Amino acid sequence: MERFLAGLCGSDAARPLPLWEGGTTGHCFTQLVLGALPHALLAVLSACRLGTPRSPDYVVPCSPGWRLRLTASFLLSLFPLLDLLPVALPPGTGPGPLWLEVLADCVAAVAWITHSLALWVLAHSPHGHFRGPLALALAAFLPAPALVLTLLWHCQQDTFLPPLLPGSLARLCLLILQLAAILAYGLGWAAPGGSQGPWTQEPFLSSEDQESEVAEDGESWLSRFSYAWLAPLLARGARGELRQPRDTCRLPRRLHPAYLARAFQAHWQEEARLWRALYGAFGRCYLALGLLKLLGTMLAFSGPLLLSLLVGFLEEGHEPLSHGLLYALGLTSGAVLSAVLQNQYGYEVRKVTLQARGAVLNTLYRKALHLGPQRPPVGEVLNRLGTDSERLLNFASSFHEAWGLPLQLAITLYLLHQQVGLAFVSGLILALLLVPVNKAIATRIMASNQEMLQHKDARVKLMAELLSGIRVIKFFGWEQALGAQVEARRARELGRLRVIKYLDAACVYLWAALPVVISIVIFITYVLMGHQLTATKVFTALALVHMLILPLNNFPWVINSLLEARVSLDRIQCFLDLPNHNPQTYYSSDPPTDPSVVLELHEALFSWDPTGTSQKTFISHLEVKKGMLVGIVGKVGCGKSSLLAAITGELHRLHGQVAVWGLSKGFGLATQEPWIQFATIRDNILFGKTFDAQLYKKVLEACALSDDLSILPAGDQTEVGEKGVALSGGQRARIALARAVYQEKALYLLDDPLAAVDADVANHLLHRCILGVLGHTTRLLCTHRIEYLENADVVLLMEAGHLVCAGPPSEILPLVQAAPKAWAEDGQEPDSASAQSVQNLEKTEGLEEEQSTSGRLLLDESKKEGAVAWHVYRAYWRAVGQGLALAILFSLLLMQATRNAADGWLSHWISQLKAARNNSSQVVPAPASPGSSGPLSAQLLLFSPGSLYTPVFPLPKAAPNGSSDIRFYLTVYATIAGVNSICTLLRAVLFAAGTLKAAATLHRRLLHRVLLAPVTFFDSTPMGRVLNRFSSDVACADDSLPFLLNILLANMAGLLGLLSMLGYGLPWLLLLLPPLSVIYYRVQRHYRASSRELRRLSSLTLSPLYTHLADTLAGLPVIRAAGATYRFEEENQQLLELNQRCQFASYATMQWLDIRLQLMGAVVVSAIAGIALVQHQQGHTNPGLVGLSLSYALSLTGLLSGLVSSFTQTETMLVSVERLEEYSCDLPQEPQGQLLQQDVGWLTQGSVEFQDVVLVYRPGLPNALDGAVGAQCGKSATGRCGHQPAPAGRAQIPASHHPPGAFFVQWDCSGKPGPPGPTRGCGLVAGPGAVPPERGDRLHGWPGWGAGRRGPELVPGTEAAAVFGQGSPHRRQDPVY
Repeated sequence: MERFLAGLCGSDAARPLPLWEGGTTGHCFTQLVLGALPHALLAVLSACRLGTPRSPDYVVPCSPGWRLRLTASFLLSLFPLLDLLPVALPPGTGPGPLWLEVLADCVAAVAWITHSLALWVLAHSPHGHFRGPLALALAAFLPAPALVLTLLWHCQQDTFLPPLLPGSLARLCLLILQLAAILAYGLGWAAPGGSQGPWTQEPFLSSEDQESEVAEDGESWLSRFSYAWLAPLLARGARGELRQPRDTCRLPRRLHPAYLARAFQAHWQEEARLWRALYGAFGRCYLALGLLKLLGTMLAFSGPLLLSLLVGFLEEGHEPLSHGLLYALGLTSGAVLSAVLQNQYGYEVRKVTLQARGAVLNTLYRKALHLGPQRPPVGEVLNRLGTDSERLLNFASSFHEAWGLPLQLAITLYLLHQQVGLAFVSGLILALLLVPVNKAIATRIMASNQEMLQHKDARVKLMAELLSGIRVIKFFGWEQALGAQVEARRARELGRLRVIKYLDAACVYLWAALPVVISIVIFITYVLMGHQLTATKVFTALALVHMLILPLNNFPWVINSLLEARVSLDRIQCFLDLPNHNPQTYYSSDPPTDPSVVLELHEALFSWDPTGTSQKTFISHLEVKKGMLVGIVGKVGCGKSSLLAAITGELHRLHGQVAVWGLSKGFGLATQEPWIQFATIRDNILFGKTFDAQLYKKVLEACALSDDLSILPAGDQTEVGEKGVALSGGQRARIALARAVYQEKALYLLDDPLAAVDADVANHLLHRCILGVLGHTTRLLCTHRIEYLENADVVLLMEAGHLVCAGPPSEILPLVQAAPKAWAEDGQEPDSASAQSVQNLEKTEGLEEEQSTSGRLLLDESKKEGAVAWHVYRAYWRAVGQGLALAILFSLLLMQATRNAADGWLSHWISQLKAARNNSSQVVPAPASPGSSGPLSAQLLLFSPGSLYTPVFPLPKAAPNGSSDIRFYLTVYATIAGVNSICTLLRAVLFAAGTLKAAATLHRRLLHRVLLAPVTFFDSTPMGRVLNRFSSDVACADDSLPFLLNILLANMAGLLGLLSMLGYGLPWLLLLLPPLSVIYYRVQRHYRASSRELRRLSSLTLSPLYTHLADTLAGLPVIRAAGATYRFEEENQQLLELNQRCQFASYATMQWLDIRLQLMGAVVVSAIAGIALVQHQQGHTNPGLVGLSLSYALSLTGLLSGLVSSFTQTETMLVSVERLEEYSCDLPQEPQGQLLQQDVGWLTQGSVEFQDVVLVYRPGLPNALDGAVGAQCGKSATGRCGHQPAPAGRAQIPASHHPPGAFFVQWDCSGKPGPPGPTRGCGLVAGPGAVPPERGDRLHGWPGWGAGRRGPELVPGTEAAAVFGQGSPHRRQDPVY
């Protein structure tokens, strides 16, 4: 190497690269270090920009500044090539040798040519509106110092004076032109870059047809390694323009949900094992990443080894300079290559994780679409979609760590053996003794985790039921009782979580205290074996022991993640193993034998469960011909709805045959409980079918919806809320009927669509819709109103699940038990009492008053912007508790202080031993150990190069009178270590207790606030959005946030301790901290601006996935009957794509930060090594200080990297706390008051009196009752539908807001109070439109009203949903008990 440099530079072999010559820098140093290296950096940075995406339909006008920079860059690529001509001319024109000038000019020409191409690409991209990347512009100015120094050389050589040499003069002129071109380049960069509008105003981003750039695809390898393709995304994040998911990059092709679905389905079969399909689709690529992991792990050990060799070179001074250069270059190359490999490994693993996530979530939704009659609750399925899928995918990041960490452990133990010999076995035995303890803890954690997930399923399931039936709950005042049930299930969940957290604390304590305990055991064993401790041995062994922290601390978490993934895999597999709805096996493969028959059932036995233990439905023989109207009658619970469910395939067919003509075309289904999507009225009716204005108008008229829509501000574009909450029961039934009619099917199954409307509307629906628009189709109509079946062709009589008889209406209807008239049964006025037409009967009261002028009921989910506000940190601090939080911080500081004290005491001990050995060596000569010639050993905190390959030789024993001193030092050291162990345990226990308290507090406040929210909040908020808070966000506050916060606090304490030790030992190293801190601050600030918004967007896009799945499960019979499963699957893929985009962008920006932090650390270490080599050449180097500086610089950058990463990840996790606090603090609340307590005999008489009562649904809406006056005593109040009897009733059941006026309610219920249960003899029956818009004042004069007991009871006019569909019939009747 020396000879090569000497030949290239024309210098002496003793000084091949002179730094200073003739009063200025050496020309060879100037050309190679100050010229060629900056040009090489410029070429690399420019090459990263060659893959910048362009829009083919959008051309950016090139501004004057860009044109000037392009011209200057092109000239700068020509000047070095022209400079080769005078260089080659004899005689030599100086200032350096020929090949040195050729090398420098060629590197410069390549760099500027690459830079010109990069500028051209950037000028025709969205960067053309600005100055382009700042780093690229700064790199263009880096070669300027070399040109200036070369110009100074020409001035010193008097090149301008005679005799003038043509070659020298030409080179001088070219040098001046190069400086002028660089100046022109600077002027071009300083000029404005054109339009300063944000990118979102450009067609490139604002067009709906042209979305954001595609991530990664088509980029160069340099752009992929440096993540330069993320620059537009990060720029939008820095400007605060990441407001919606479409502002992020589009997914690469290999991550698109459609591609993932095809790749996974190629390996997926029914009843297959999920892990086998995942391995077949993505396993080979994932296993290949293990090579990257292996190379990165091996290169991680090159740093300490090369540091040791470099320090040995600096100390000895006998090795040639080429060895030092090779050590420095190896150190730099190893650090850079290790950083790139580990970063790419992490990035590719996250991509595989996203691939598996997309496949799993898509498979779960497909399974939900094809579930058979045996279906789990909605909350349980949502947990599979959220918690279980995320835990399953943690396997991807844990599997390679499961073998990588033991490999690191084995290499570290080998190196430790080279330092202390067999003494390391004692520490190894101690570590192995903890393995069974750790296994027992992990087993207990897994068992507790399974129980916790079961309790979590129960809690989320109950919350889903509670939210779906919030109106009924608020009618009866059950919030407090049902909230207590949720809290009870949350308490059981927290009980299991408490066990997990304290076991985790024990695990953390064992492995955190292990390095200190291992060090004590090793040193004591080493001394007892007759060896004497030295600084080299002690501090090298300490460094190796501390290298054990990563594998020993992380390995339990890796095992825990693998166990959790196994548990979640089993839970997901159980869901996927549920039986599917299979029309091919359910229905007969042959159509009915008679061409005129549409439906045929023969000896068909159905049941709601596969074993047939529940009520069965048996049809001996049934044929339905085309165009017939078939009526189905019978008592309540006789099996009418079960018969329709059996036809649609929603029951288990135990035996028999079901044949349907035109099965592929589907059915027109109107269920007894109407299913309405959270969409506009038009979208609900169209249901994915193309809009036909003529047909649409005919359907609206037939279903009596025209006048309802005419009074709405937005007409049929009005949003109706989740499950149609803003509609009355009759409106929901008619919209569901209109949806079925608009599908234009041949066979219609109508399950009592006339029950929720009054007599005149029912008559209109019968004649205009069922007998009118649908007159040419085949219809099966279930109804209790037998007077509407007189026009039926056939009537079926059901009893106890059996078809008793079938025949014409004249024969069957007389057999049906006489029933009250329709008006009496439904609480309506008789038909003769109504003098108005049907258009004036049922006005859309609820819809009109719940909608704003825009017609939007669904409000976009709010998203905070900018940094996480301080009130979020304060909220979590208060949730933990001020006293407990202070105790955690104090124990953390004590733990770090005692750890630093142990290291300081050990250093003091070694200094005393060295001083004693030096004193004894003056009397009795002793063999000198290499590298111990000064107070600061060259191998301090480093590896001894010799001891890496040679066994440990016995050292001279200490003096006999030194045994007491050794015992004293060991006792003090062990005492400090013991105190450190106690502080570590205290910190782990306190932290677990604090996070558990915070988890309980956050959930309790959230639940209390949500239960007291007004009904309008639930009308405008999808259930999935609220469940996302109670599921994903609560899970994050329970587990993910404490995990990351623990790492953050440990990193902060470690950084504080490291800085204190640096300031105590080598204060001059602190001078590096200000510039390093500025660089780190700018990088992490640029990252955090985008990371926060991407985390929020990820949460926002997850809620629609939850809502869509819950909506799908609720309307599964309608979806399958209409043949809309494919469309719903496409909608799910679109929602999944948006969420995947945000997740991928978040992962990519995290890797963007990681590679920059690691490369900055490598640059710092390399700079120190370069300075050390320069000082070595000048003879001013101090090997001990250089070695210590390199060691601490490497540790400092790694710790700062961990600090920034843990802080940003903790901040993103705090978004969940922010979302919880948003509901806990900002939700509107119902007015609360004191409940009056009275004696049991208070029920004496009852009356209702109104005095100028004004009722509104909520402030800002029209009055529902305006100045109502009246009294009612001893009789019930009635009214026609649409004439607003419901608000009067709601005034008595706390559901309406009444500003002025007063009303008085008294009750007279004779008889003694009955047992706990619904109030006997006292009730309030509301009409069909009784939908509570918002709770106002409570009637606090009624004792027990808050618990729903001993007060007025309400029977909603709309048939209440099966809110509590699981459990015993008693609980479904009375969920409070």
